[in-house]
Formats: sequence, structure tokens, C-alpha cells
Amino acid sequence: MAETILLTLRRLNRLIALLVGVLLMGCAAFVLADIVLRQIGSSLGGTDEISGYVMAIATAWGMGYTLIELGHVRIDLLRSRAGSRARAFFDLAAMLALSMTVTMIAIKGWPVLARSLKNNSHANTPLETPLALVQAPWFAGWIWFALVAWATFAAAVMLLARGKFTESEAAIGTFGELDALK
Repeated sequence: MAETILLTLRRLNRLIALLVGVLLMGCAAFVLADIVLRQIGSSLGGTDEISGYVMAIATAWGMGYTLIELGHVRIDLLRSRAGSRARAFFDLAAMLALSMTVTMIAIKGWPVLARSLKNNSHANTPLETPLALVQAPWFAGWIWFALVAWATFAAAVMLLARGKFTESEAAIGTFGELDALK
């Protein structure tokens, strides 16, 4: 069961990473087109605003992928000197803290989106972008990150309950510099 959860999350997050990559490439093409147009005396306008929105959305959606790929930064001074059981404890504590933090961010993100929807809020910029248009995918990315974090935590607990310390470490451990040298 735990392995299925982790495999499904990995597959879904790779697909999401590809979609986010396409979004970022589209944004880069948009900025490049604006730069070229500026050279001939014209402009699309709003590239700074739009690229900021794209970065916020890409970051929110990319964090779940980064979690699954063990890409989040963690200080592992104590963990690296510990045995497998202690490492499992540190890993679970870190995942629990991350899951709770991300959940709190997602919960606090909803009132922001709800207020924008209620007030039909627009950006105070020349584009007057409807804020809910940007905040909805940003908020959804945080929800996804929270779901991925809790599902990964649950899978690790299942693995540890079966004594699979190596598999749990592969799911929620760290990928440090020492690991890269091995």
C-alpha cells in the first residue's frame, strides 16, 4: 500500500512538473517576444507582472515534486550521525513538521482567494488582472503540496510499522552531499 501511494505520487508529480515546465517555457517565450518587440519600438506589456504570477504558481505546484524527489533543504547534522531508527525518527519529525506547516499555509491561503472572489478584486496594475485568476491555481498548488506531504508521511509511517527503514528513508530521508559521493 505504502509503495503504491509513493509510486502514484511520484508519477503524478512528474506529470505536474512537466506541465509546470511547459508553463515556464511559455512564460519565457512571452518575455522573449516582449524583449524583441521592445527593440523595434513596441511592447506586449505586463511581462513583469505575468512572469511574477507564473513564478508563484510554478513554485506552489513544484513543491510537491521537490518533496517526492527529496529536494527540500534540511539540516541533517544530527541525522547523518544517527542509526537507522534515529534517522527514521528525525525523518518522521521533519515530515510531520513540514506537513503541518504546509497545511497551515494552505488553510491561510483560502481567505485570500475567498476575499478576491467576493470583492472581484483586480491587481492595481495596468493589466488589472483579476486576482482570483492567479490566486486559484496558486492556492490549488498549496493544497496539492499539503496532500502530497500528508500522503508521503502516511506512507512512511506504514513502511516503518513494517520495519522497512531503508524504504522509508528513500521516501522521506535526505539526499545530502555525502549520499551523492557514494
